[in-house]
Amino acid sequence: MAEAKVSVMTHALNYGTGCFEGIRGYWNAADEQMYLFRLPEHFERLRSSAKILRMNVRHSVDELCAIAVNVVRAGAWREDVYVRPLVYKSAEQIGLSMIRTTANGPVLVEDDFTLFAVPFGNYLDVEKPIRCCVSTWFRISDNMIPARGKVTGLYINSSLAKTEAIENGYDEAIMLTPEGHVSEGSGENVFLVRGGKLITPSVSDDILEGITRSTIVQLARDELGLETVERGVDRTELYIADELFLVGTGAQISPVCEVDARIIGAGGIGPITARLQALYFDIVKGRNARYAAWCTAVCPAKVGQHSR
Repeated sequence: MAEAKVSVMTHALNYGTGCFEGIRGYWNAADEQMYLFRLPEHFERLRSSAKILRMNVRHSVDELCAIAVNVVRAGAWREDVYVRPLVYKSAEQIGLSMIRTTANGPVLVEDDFTLFAVPFGNYLDVEKPIRCCVSTWFRISDNMIPARGKVTGLYINSSLAKTEAIENGYDEAIMLTPEGHVSEGSGENVFLVRGGKLITPSVSDDILEGITRSTIVQLARDELGLETVERGVDRTELYIADELFLVGTGAQISPVCEVDARIIGAGGIGPITARLQALYFDIVKGRNARYAAWCTAVCPAKVGQHSR
């Protein structure tokens, strides 16, 4: 990465014209294996984000998966990692449009692809609950910047909310839509438990269609017998929730004990949150055979060991 060079005139650097993914790799010391979690789904979403931005991903999902595996394998890490693929407008050009005029007519500004991996621990605390505030910054509307895509320029919205939360002594921010509905954290989807029901904001409330979010919905249904209600959530519902937690590739499953100085439930990790956490971490570490298809093994399989 030290040899990577990007011109200061790069379109994506100046105008935020790019999209990316965040993928976790989990090191299992017992297996001596690194597992990349839901790798194809991440690259499918990357291609969807690029399509929204009229960008070209020149590799298939299978090819992208192979690139990620090779990069992580070359790193030879024996700890958890984070993989960041990025598609970006690479042209050195001043001007907002993603179309430029040529002698043969208008063409899309050139784009490029890169991918890197770094060692990465917990982004938010997963062992004890965190404290959140409702941000003064509204979540960006999908009609302003495509919220269901991981668009680089969109994340100034999240950065402002996260910075405000940290400066005010909180661990994380929860953003509302301009209409006042709960949307998501600065980089996480929101789940709450009320009356034994699992609830999460609807995809129409300007959320990222999270891969961890869909994982939790499936695990709650298949393992806990708990259906998830997707609907509009009011701010005050956060205050009176029995349990509250944030989920995301970076956040994993992070329990919340407080929002705006209101204690959530008993102030600890709730029973449903705890069960989902235990399931999730077993799965991502490759310890649950039922969900082995979600884990892509990086290291070559040893004799007597099966690669997932």
